[in-house]
Amino acid sequence: MTAAAPVIRPRLRGLAAERIFVGRALRHSFRDVESMLMSVILPVTLMLMFTYVFGGAMDPTGGYVDWVVPGIILTCSGFGASTTASFVANDMRQGIIDRFRTMPVRPGAVLTGHVVASLLRNLLSTGIVLAVAVAIGFRPEAGLGGWLAATGIVALWILAITYLFAAIGLASGSPEAASGYGFALLFLPYLSSGFVPLDTLPDWLRPVAEFQPATPVSDAIRSALLGTEPGLQPFWATLWCAGILVIAAIWGAWQFGRRAGRR
Repeated sequence: MTAAAPVIRPRLRGLAAERIFVGRALRHSFRDVESMLMSVILPVTLMLMFTYVFGGAMDPTGGYVDWVVPGIILTCSGFGASTTASFVANDMRQGIIDRFRTMPVRPGAVLTGHVVASLLRNLLSTGIVLAVAVAIGFRPEAGLGGWLAATGIVALWILAITYLFAAIGLASGSPEAASGYGFALLFLPYLSSGFVPLDTLPDWLRPVAEFQPATPVSDAIRSALLGTEPGLQPFWATLWCAGILVIAAIWGAWQFGRRAGRR
């Protein structure tokens, strides 16, 4: 008797695989209620604290909320994206990535699913944070173009740091290590113009705040929402986000190919 011919399963066409893994990542996210709540509650708590505890010292007229909202948005995005590192690291530890590699799907679709799901989660969290900001006195003056510009910058920032956190998750040995490695990135908004004007910083710290991505992103969001002159900050924000995205995507693809094949 002749041996049976191996069954060759055709790969899913188009973006079918990506849609499947986006749905999978979203289901996992909504089942992790604690992480979802923390990604919203913590930024909202920080905004209330900065506005009502430190806001009077920063701006006695009560206008500090207008300044701090971009910093809170970046903080919200960072906390939301950091969960992606844990999800990816957990997939790697359980070995499910190797099972996916035996199926007729593109290997990169797994990572794309995590990233897109994180983008959707973070945009939802950002919308909630903005609603709370408006409730406590934030008064944006942006028209439709300003809102579209702010949304585009926020989405690009979320996409960039989520890919970076996903790559960190691939490089980590466990979800706990992934959370630890990415924790330092959550401090970037605090060392930027997101919470205080740069001219209030010490001379030795000001260059650190000026030459890092959170400052132009914060300034670009603020100018879009408040209708102020943006200068070159939207350009630098886009350039920073694009650079992070390219580097993270290349690093993530290399990590995926190297670690997914391990036994």
